[in-house]
Amino acid sequence: MTVRRVMGIETEYGISVPGDPTANPMLLSGAVVNAYGSLRGRRVGRASWDYEDEMPLRDARGFEIDRAHADASQLTDEEDPTLANIVLTNGARLYVDHAHPEYSSPEVTSPRAALRWDRAGERIMLESVRRLSSVPGTAGVNLYKNNTDGKGASYGTHENYLMPRATPFSDISRHLIPFFVARQVMCGAGWVGIGQDSATSGFQIAQRSDFFEVEVGLETTLKRPIINTRDEPHAVADLYRRLHVIIGDANQCDVASLLKMGTTSLVLAMIENQALTVDLSVRKPVATLHAVSHDPSLQTLVELRDGRTMTAVQLLWAYFEQADSYLQARHAGAVDADTAEVMSRWSSVLTKLERDPMECAREIDWVAKLSLLQGYRDRDGLEWSDHRLRAIDIQWSDVRPEKGLFQRLLQRGRIESLVEDEAVEAAMTNPPEDTRAYFRGRCLEKYPAEIAAASWDSVIFDVPGQTALQRVPMLEPLRGTREGVGDLIDRSPDASTLLQELAAAGR
Repeated sequence: MTVRRVMGIETEYGISVPGDPTANPMLLSGAVVNAYGSLRGRRVGRASWDYEDEMPLRDARGFEIDRAHADASQLTDEEDPTLANIVLTNGARLYVDHAHPEYSSPEVTSPRAALRWDRAGERIMLESVRRLSSVPGTAGVNLYKNNTDGKGASYGTHENYLMPRATPFSDISRHLIPFFVARQVMCGAGWVGIGQDSATSGFQIAQRSDFFEVEVGLETTLKRPIINTRDEPHAVADLYRRLHVIIGDANQCDVASLLKMGTTSLVLAMIENQALTVDLSVRKPVATLHAVSHDPSLQTLVELRDGRTMTAVQLLWAYFEQADSYLQARHAGAVDADTAEVMSRWSSVLTKLERDPMECAREIDWVAKLSLLQGYRDRDGLEWSDHRLRAIDIQWSDVRPEKGLFQRLLQRGRIESLVEDEAVEAAMTNPPEDTRAYFRGRCLEKYPAEIAAASWDSVIFDVPGQTALQRVPMLEPLRGTREGVGDLIDRSPDASTLLQELAAAGR
């Protein structure tokens, strides 16, 4: 049991045009995607997204919703030719989703790698903004790595974790719901306003929490559930499921992002191995999720179904202690570096949050933001209802380093960074080397004119002289790595040769 598994992050970015609240967000989002697609000659040939294996209406509880009864927002398997949708050479997908530009990272195998390629997405969005602002006669576009506009709309930052299908979904729901109720105190992005439309003044821990209304369900934009049941594995369906997590915030702090992915992966490993022996089920989890988010003092008590009460931090300690005991029993303390880092960071952050949350201002988004806002409040005597604080909240997440307040703190060394700029820069164009994203990205880089479409689990080639398209399935996420196909791609001058080599090697 370790933190390592196939995982990834999808981030929708907030978008606006200064001085033009009537601007069409779908057109703006398309301009953002296309700006990066053509920037510096990075156009990825004519490859489109392959929707054949998309199954957005299949539910992990064993049924499928009739398309006639599904909300239009759920039909993500229907191609809209009016929307921009490209696949990048780093293995990621960049497209328009629900009137927002979205960057879906390539598949990676560790929390640090997830952080690195998510940060690459931030840089890609920044380059798009700069490109659009340099085009004469084009209105500038601002992008924000956040999850709400403060007026009642929310957009997602989703996590994906590959799991064995043999793990009962009921076990996943039972053990993850209390964890997600509490996890926000480590991973919340902070938000000025209480309620979906910020009608009540105040500051809360997480941006997404107020938008969740049920415990379990298939929706992602309506009646949002703490546990999403979409059964779309993008892998061998008999062997795997892809846990689609929609409750997280968009993190800018590296430590918070690392903990979000790492601790969740550890809890999943314990669920898979039936190592969670203490039932931590929460009474009224949706209401409790909201209450925990509304209390930056972290003193709100969570009531468990067995009658016990504890704070969210104490609930996370209960998960940590079970993880620590299991790792000691299974690995005798000799865990891999990724797992050791997550456990060390987890313990350190919980200790600080319990002692004084403000000690985490270099590591946790909501604490860093609250510290900055409190400085403005103390200096200018501002109430939480003051519109200037909401403006600061929005400016916090601006992707432009000269405008974004988080970016300024990062530049001044007031936020702890875990990934070097050079590594992020390389991840913008290069795929991870230990998943199938390597094959996808390298093929797009080397044979752009000969790829008709691509998806998470296939690449479709259009080879000159062939009467039919050639699909290369990639249903095993840990195949198609640099070790497996790197030399083959290097020595294949064109896609026809590559396909012949693949066939000869039986791959």
